[in-house]
Amino acid sequence: MKKIVLMVMAMLSMTTVYAENENVNNVQGADAYDMTVNVRRLGVTLGLTLDQMEAVTDIHANFSKEMMLAGHAEESKRDELMDKAIRKDLRYMHYVLNQKQYKTYVMLLNTTLVNRGLK
Repeated sequence: MKKIVLMVMAMLSMTTVYAENENVNNVQGADAYDMTVNVRRLGVTLGLTLDQMEAVTDIHANFSKEMMLAGHAEESKRDELMDKAIRKDLRYMHYVLNQKQYKTYVMLLNTTLVNRGLK
């Protein structure tokens, strides 16, 4: 009886480790690089004007495309392309947003990247 219980415990722990590794692989897949967001909600959160909203929509569309390209790139180039896309996005957003809006945007972007396992 003890052997059966130990065998079941060992199988459960192996299954848990396997499932954990599978989740890590899923996060590191191309889906994690999908940066599409509701731009209207972003605009409300940042308090954007109409002109800023148009610019942020265009900038974020380009950022999303560049991040998807990074997600589909080979493993060795992925980090470099992602960093390049992030730096470009931040540079453009800094030009469009005021200081308070920019700080909030950087906080949101960092949180998103951490939650998706990219940073």
